[in-house]
Amino acid sequence: MGDGDARLTRPALRLARDEPDQVPRLAAFRAAHPHVIIGAGEFGVWQALIPRPDGETVINRYELKALLDKLESLDADSAEPPRQAG
Repeated sequence: MGDGDARLTRPALRLARDEPDQVPRLAAFRAAHPHVIIGAGEFGVWQALIPRPDGETVINRYELKALLDKLESLDADSAEPPRQAG
């Protein structure tokens, strides 16, 4: 198992079994955006948590491909980590 695979939890592995071709894509996205948390959410969905200076954005999709498509479609600013004050 590669590093990207090792970071998948058991619920996420169950969700990913229908989309094994998306696992390398997930690993690449995580490497490029380490501040975005992606995993298995409630009710058998994929969930991404994007930190923001004023809180966080949560995105849910039933398919990993749909979640990654949505994350990649966001503006560059939306996927950036929050800036530190000072």
